[in-house]
This record gives sequence, C-alpha cells and structure tokens, in this order.
Amino acid sequence: MSIKLGVPSKGRLMEETFAWFGARGLKLGRAGSDREYAGLVEGLDGVELVLLSAGEIPRELAAGRIHLGVTGADLVREKLAQWNTRVTPLAELGFGHADLVLAVPQAWVDVSTTDDLDAVAAAFRAKHGFRLRIATKYHRLVRDFLRERGVADYQLVDSQGATEGTVKNETAEAIADIASSGDTLRANHLKILEDGLVLRSQATLFMARNAAVSDGDQATRDRLIDLMAFS
Repeated sequence: MSIKLGVPSKGRLMEETFAWFGARGLKLGRAGSDREYAGLVEGLDGVELVLLSAGEIPRELAAGRIHLGVTGADLVREKLAQWNTRVTPLAELGFGHADLVLAVPQAWVDVSTTDDLDAVAAAFRAKHGFRLRIATKYHRLVRDFLRERGVADYQLVDSQGATEGTVKNETAEAIADIASSGDTLRANHLKILEDGLVLRSQATLFMARNAAVSDGDQATRDRLIDLMAFS
C-alpha cells in the first residue's frame, strides 16, 4: 500500500505544483515522457504520485481512490455536494488563482448589483415569457450564490467554452465564469456586478476524508503532512 497523491497532469498548474512540493523537500516528476502519466516521488518512501486532470481530482478524492490531491477550490466546491464532509483543505498553495464572477452587459447601465439583477430578471420574464439565461459551467456554485441573494427568475444554461461570447451570440443574457484580469469580459462588453464575486479560488491541497488508510499509510501520511509543514 501507499499514500496516493493526485497532481494535475500538465501545464503550468503541474509545474507550479511540482515546484511547491520541491521547495519543501519532496521531488515530484514524470516517470517517462510528457505523454506518460506515471509519476516519480523522491524524498519520502511510501508516496505514489498519480497524474490526473485537475477536474478529475475532486472525484478521485471523494471516492477515496487517492489520499491527497491538488486542485482548484472552485472545482472541489462545484463537483462535490457537501464537499467539506468529503475532503479537508490542508493548504492553499499560492498559485492557480481564479475568481468566479457574475457579469452582465455593459449596456445595462441600471444594473450594478444582484438586487438590480433580480429586478431585471423578473421584468425580463414578464416581457419575454421565459427566464433570463445565465451561461456557466459552475451550476452548483452559481445556483447557491444566487439563492443566498434572493435572485429567482433565471435559468442556468451550460457553457463549457467561450462563455463570454454567449451574450453576443444571444444564447444567454448574463454569464458566470472565471475571470483574472477582466480583459476578456471588457472585450465582450460585459461588466462584473459590484457584489458579483461568487468565489475566490486558488490551487489547494486537499485530503480525502474517507480514503482507506492502513497503519503504515497513516504514518506515511503524517510524515508527509509534517514535511509540508501543515501541522
């Protein structure tokens, strides 16, 4: 047996995760070429590196197939119902920053808050006979956010790419998406609501709450947590 550590399998997120662990004495790397998904761990026996997409890691943690995993907090909270009963956040890693925001057309000059959006949504439904559409791939997070703020007359439409273009293409009236600089939103004539920050996210190390752990694995996991200076 071993402690399985899930890490993003490619791109900057993988590289920065490798660097973060490396700075704490645990060297991570690929076992072969960039096309292979086997991993190497140096610095602590009994740890197995599992390379996965960032989107797969929440599911693998919740299923107990990996013990620890690095992924975005936004992905964990979106993909896992009652996420805090299934995983425990151990450390924010300081990279992979992503803000999930709610944005509307700049032309909506009288809409600057979610209260304004609620009023517009009610009027939109009365005028058009269907609910105002918000394009997003973060259905759970956006639905919870809007419910807390009393926004009711809307429908979520799924968007897995180019979400900012859905308003221009008239497939949605508003969007909820990840934004960094805001340049893409402005280029598509969209503005973030003043209280439209749904979630501020970054790469985070999570521990599975329900993964099977032997006595030996428990000791390895404790040594790993000590090595990472979380305790």
